[in-house]
Amino acid sequence: MRVWLATGYTDMRRGFPGLSLQVQEVLRRDPLSGHLFCFRGRRGDLLKVIWHDGQGACLFTNALHSYYTSFHVS
Repeated sequence: MRVWLATGYTDMRRGFPGLSLQVQEVLRRDPLSGHLFCFRGRRGDLLKVIWHDGQGACLFTNALHSYYTSFHVS
């Protein structure tokens, strides 16, 4: 498994379809490959990670300024 970090900022209104399209077009990678793809918001306080486990897609989000250290699954 590899971890891919998107440089710059990402529109955090995007869900899995929008982020997976960005993975395909910008990184030229398959979003269903099982790798982790990480995106951050403009202010740098929100992180989204997409991952496909072979059975389904997962979208994890975390507000970096929050007091919670675990990811919230949406």
